[in-house]
Amino acid sequence: MATRIHPGASSAVNPATIAVLIAAALQILTPLMPALGIGEPIGSQSDSVRTIITPAGWAFSIWGALYTGSTLFAIYQALPAQRNNALIDRLRWPAAGAFLGNALWAAYTQVYGLSVISVVIIAATLLCLLICYRTLSFAQLSTGERWLAYLPLCALAAWLTVATTVNIAAALRYHGVEAGESAPVIGAIIVVVAGAIGATALVRGRGNLPYAAVFLWALSAIFAAGGQQSSLVAGGVAVAAVLIIGGAIAGARRTR
Repeated sequence: MATRIHPGASSAVNPATIAVLIAAALQILTPLMPALGIGEPIGSQSDSVRTIITPAGWAFSIWGALYTGSTLFAIYQALPAQRNNALIDRLRWPAAGAFLGNALWAAYTQVYGLSVISVVIIAATLLCLLICYRTLSFAQLSTGERWLAYLPLCALAAWLTVATTVNIAAALRYHGVEAGESAPVIGAIIVVVAGAIGATALVRGRGNLPYAAVFLWALSAIFAAGGQQSSLVAGGVAVAAVLIIGGAIAGARRTR
């Protein structure tokens, strides 16, 4: 597939290219702050406000793949061959915003915890990723773009979609809003709403497979934790999973 050339592009270094590289590095480095004696590990902060829809701990191992994908995209977009690629150029600033958002969220959470401010940060990060998601979903992609832009950015968008809803629930508990005996019902509703949002994104995004796969990974981790404590949460996860699978199928059929 021929590379799309950005009209009027020059050989000068694009500030957005550098921003992506720096932000991609920062999102990997900031979670290491506790090793320097600054703040508490994200896992500890999360456990202190754990809710019935907080995913099982093993789910967060996906960050290894997400960081790797983000780094590969950062390198790919900086290659000379991509300098005048119009599609990649459209992705640079929102991707830089998303990576920087991840870094800011990690820094803030490790120092202050999962408060309402962390929700604002993660929501802004998700918005940046949804811009990338929409841009990629309606583009004709080369092989490199599919593996090094579409896959990592859409996967990250899916994880942040679920993480945002989980963060909202954790923030409510952080600020002393306890659901009490209603927690399973509210948790199930939140999971189903998240599934509906994800399904809508899939239908509009042409059945985006990386997005669907990562979303299902997150749901399985919620089932492995809260789903074992409450049949209502387990049912909510099941409904959300059906919505995600249905959205992926409907989106793929819509494309054809």
